[in-house]
Amino acid sequence: MGFEYAGKLLTMKLDLVSTTALAAVLLMLGYGIRRRINFFEKFCIPAPVIGGFAFAILALIFRETGTLGFKMDTTLQSPFMVAFFTTVGLGGSFGLLRKGGAALIIYLVTCWFIAVFQNAFGSSLAYMMGLHPVLGVMAGAVSLEGGHGAAAAFGPTAEQLGVKGATAVAIASATYGLIAGSLLGGPTAKWLIDRYKVSVTTSTEKYESFQDAVGASNEEDKVTSRNILSMLALVLVVMALGSWISGKIKDVTGFVLPGYVGAMFVAVLFRNLNDAFGWVKLRLSSIDIIADVSIGIFLTMAMMGLKIWELYDLAIPLVVILVLQTIALLAVAIFVLFRLLGKDYDAAVMCAGLMGHGLGATPNAVANMGAVCERYGVMSHKAFLVIPLCGAVLIDLVGIPNIVWFINYLAK
Repeated sequence: MGFEYAGKLLTMKLDLVSTTALAAVLLMLGYGIRRRINFFEKFCIPAPVIGGFAFAILALIFRETGTLGFKMDTTLQSPFMVAFFTTVGLGGSFGLLRKGGAALIIYLVTCWFIAVFQNAFGSSLAYMMGLHPVLGVMAGAVSLEGGHGAAAAFGPTAEQLGVKGATAVAIASATYGLIAGSLLGGPTAKWLIDRYKVSVTTSTEKYESFQDAVGASNEEDKVTSRNILSMLALVLVVMALGSWISGKIKDVTGFVLPGYVGAMFVAVLFRNLNDAFGWVKLRLSSIDIIADVSIGIFLTMAMMGLKIWELYDLAIPLVVILVLQTIALLAVAIFVLFRLLGKDYDAAVMCAGLMGHGLGATPNAVANMGAVCERYGVMSHKAFLVIPLCGAVLIDLVGIPNIVWFINYLAK
């Protein structure tokens, strides 16, 4: 750690260890703030976003007043990011499709359609307003269905392809999505129930809990140092293979496939082969801990380095794109998904979930559904199985390749 002048601005240089230490401190600060301020809990704002964004605001103030700049070594951000997407891939078991039945298939296909639509719609709107169309993708499935994790991952990829401001747009859009998705989920379900005079009764079919479906409640899945170490070894091996495959694809085809995407799909392939042949006992609770630590540090680092000043000229077009994206998702929920799912109480609850993770993240979806079920006093077990399986596990099987294709195609 040291100081130097960048032009006339005094700049603090943070080395790899100092940057990582600062990220860890800001992450814990984010958790502390979220516990104490109800707004952040209510809208499921992630702790890395709170802590990292607070630092980004401070850095903006220092920069605008000419007080101090920051130069950080974020070398470890990439490995943490790849580790997180690898854990996502390890959850992508095709066997889970059987757990939710027809409702899961309908909901999942709808989500895959939305992922493609959000990118096509966003890029078209951006082009019509004179912006680079990739910025519309950043305000599409990258940040809305993808959330802050995908925003922080794909923003730098787009910037490497020459799209200035992509990370700032993606992060800002993801933050908007968390709040909008939380605000609209409950009212959407209530309007559907009132409008169609839906009987407040749930399916009589037997549905597992999400934890039972993915095997996380298994007695053998206890968190121990040995289990964490064995799953960390698996994650690292998959990361290495994914990075190598991504590099080979780029060499052969010229198609930019980021290392974290390659790792995720190697993980998906391994998970489904492992389900069939039982090579390794997967400890899902230990994998979840690796995922939480990875996304916590990676996302905090991404937020710390956010260049908020790059949003100055994009504010009004970005608001227009996000508002239209929100209206489009509402239309899909009301006029498509609700009908496909049978226009019953479970369908209304799942529409609340769709607004949550179609604009924000799976925790928002769960919070929305919980609020609806609490309001009517009837728990929708179908919704609480289907939405987490799709939002947290299966949506990325199409969502991620869709994003990669749009960015590569539109950045040409």
